This record gives sequence, structure tokens and C-alpha cells, in this order.
Amino acid sequence: MSKKCVFLDRDGVINEDSPNYVYKPETFQLIHGVPEAIEAIKAAGYLIIVVTNQSGIAKGIYTRNDMQVCHALMQQQLGHRIDYIYYAPFHESVSNSLSRKPGSLMFERAIARFDIDPGKSWMVGDKARDIKPAQKLGINTVQVDGLSDGGADHVAKDLYTACEHILGPVWGRL
Repeated sequence: MSKKCVFLDRDGVINEDSPNYVYKPETFQLIHGVPEAIEAIKAAGYLIIVVTNQSGIAKGIYTRNDMQVCHALMQQQLGHRIDYIYYAPFHESVSNSLSRKPGSLMFERAIARFDIDPGKSWMVGDKARDIKPAQKLGINTVQVDGLSDGGADHVAKDLYTACEHILGPVWGRL
């Protein structure tokens, strides 16, 4: 039986974003309400998969190891509730890739690997490039930060309030 999943962008959805990139543990800061939202999403039976562009690797600003250290910290802070992390270490100024959002390859890999039903799944992102590949695949979408430049199905302030759309009436009872 196909599974339901909540796909999450990392920077700007799980942790505070920075124009100078987030790749050091001392600058990795969870957004308020994220641990509670992640716990509720898992309790409702969803897989949680992160799909994140990490262009700083291609640009030589940080290494894959730097990113992995931040991902290990994120998993620790979130009780190891994230089922898998897909990342695209590319940037169009250096190399092209279908993995990089708005490409949909990271989503397609997850759908195939974990037997995910796109129609029962959600993507939460903070930019249009997060929303567009999910919509292409029939995944429900929520854009956070109160923006709607991606034509998302729903708009929310943050991941915590996005749970109102994802979990519906059960959200208040978890």
C-alpha cells in the first residue's frame, strides 16, 4: 500500500535561512514550532522527507561534510524523525542537474524508493521553486512565510501553522 509523505524544504522551513548559507552548526537554528510540527506529522503516520538545494557545495562555499554535520544536528534536534534527506549540491552557475529544484528528480526518487502516493502527500516550501516540482507530480502544497509566489494550494506562516492544512481537524488533538 502506498505511503503518505510530507516533503520539506530545509532552509526557511525547518531552520532559519541566511543569505550567507547555513552550513555551520553554530548558525543552524530551528524555526520556532518545528519540533512540535514534526512530531505531530509523524504521529499522523506520514513519512518525512527533506528535499533541499545545497548550491553552496557547487560554489565551493562549504563541503558535503559541512552539510552532513548540520543534517546530523537537525536529526538530533528533531528526535531522528526525518526518514530521509535528499539534497542537490548543484548550482546553474557551475553545473546543471535535474535534481535541483525546480527540477523534480529528488521527489521522483523518493516516490519510487518509499512507495509514496503523491495524492496523499504534501510539500512545504518557502519559495516557488519548492512548490512547482511538487505540483507537477500531484503533491499538495503549502508555501510558508506568508508568500504565495509559487501558486501553492495553501499559504501558512510557518511549518507549525502549515499543519492545520496537512493534518486538518486531527491537528488540535495530537
